[in-house]
Amino acid sequence: MKIGIIGAGVAGLSAAWDLLKAGHEVRIFEAGDAVGGLASGFRDETWNWSLEKFYHHWFESDSHVLQLAHELGVRDRLDFRRAKTSYWIDGKLWRSEISPSALFLPLSPLAKLQFGLAGAFIKLTPFWKPLERVTAHSWLMRYMGAPGYEKFFRPLLIGKFGVDYDKVNMAWMWARVKARTLKLGNFQGGFQAFLEALAEGVRQRGGQIALNSPVERIDLEGANPALTVGGERIIFDRVLSTTSPSLLLKLAPRLQNTSYGDQVRELESIGGLCVVVALKQQLLSDGTYWLNLPADSPERRKNRFPFLALVEHTNLFDRADYGGDHLIYMGDYVPAEHEYFRMSEEQLFERFAAALPTFNPAFKPDWVRRFWVFRAPYAQPMPFLNHSERIPPLATPLPGLYWASMSQVYPWDRGTNFAVEIGRRAAVQMMR
Repeated sequence: MKIGIIGAGVAGLSAAWDLLKAGHEVRIFEAGDAVGGLASGFRDETWNWSLEKFYHHWFESDSHVLQLAHELGVRDRLDFRRAKTSYWIDGKLWRSEISPSALFLPLSPLAKLQFGLAGAFIKLTPFWKPLERVTAHSWLMRYMGAPGYEKFFRPLLIGKFGVDYDKVNMAWMWARVKARTLKLGNFQGGFQAFLEALAEGVRQRGGQIALNSPVERIDLEGANPALTVGGERIIFDRVLSTTSPSLLLKLAPRLQNTSYGDQVRELESIGGLCVVVALKQQLLSDGTYWLNLPADSPERRKNRFPFLALVEHTNLFDRADYGGDHLIYMGDYVPAEHEYFRMSEEQLFERFAAALPTFNPAFKPDWVRRFWVFRAPYAQPMPFLNHSERIPPLATPLPGLYWASMSQVYPWDRGTNFAVEIGRRAAVQMMR
């Protein structure tokens, strides 16, 4: 078959890898100037490695991406390390990963026991479906207890989902805990190096990847899907779109007045953004890699911190690969219409950087060597009650057109591992 793929992110490249292996002809059209999508990276002129625009790591349980790395012959380039992750509570850092330090959490003995038992249940149960019938807010309040929930998880849910924090279902929380491992992984050279290896594997199998080639329209030519790219109409036997829900409906107007289109339209999501800073000094001197920050209000201006997470990348991975820089991410999730998407890069940096002395009183503005700002309006699906019943299938009602996105990897959360899984699953369906 002649197959077209929209998007050279992880899902599109993974689908292409399998389709080409089966002997099909594949052309990938990518609007950007590099492969990778939300997992892509960038490189400062002083670095040997690339750095992800949005903080990424792999878990040791990420079987799909590990299997793909094995097939590509690059499995030995994965590096897993034990990370120190922490909560910021009442002006102090408390370890948040499963470890003996949990015994010293600022809770009463009874609250610690309830907190631990609820966490163990989430980690061990394989049954997620009943959990999507209840919100994470109500489940955690009931089973984890108010002290543990109010101090640890409620502030994180507010920070992540804003005004909808009490509507997100418990299956989403289950998936976050279930997949997590103590060791976190990176790829030698950065994730962009892995993506380039995958793209090169696709090309070696005969696939074509056209960068800077946005698709303008998805239509039909008889019973075949057709793509318009650069004014040229190209007919395929199958087409896979890996775009956001809104872009799928924009490109394929024939879907808009269908029940499938209604399903796609009802999917909700929020945007994500990161301010990446190269520092001359270490910020989190205790070695914390990931610091979860509390939020009391969905309105960022009413919170102590203007962002959700502080990640000091070089507290886990070697500074020598980044020219000696200490690299931090200040990351947040907000709706695409939030002021953070309208502010200039300098304004956003200044807003976020104002919080840095809180983490290290010695911090001075001259520690900053350089900063970068990255924003993505479609970054986190919103999983409400009984979300599995609302997910559109991969096969659309248009003949030969398939759609695979992070909105469909549920109950798992978005990430490269599940992008590999859904891309390969789409390839199987397209060949069936």
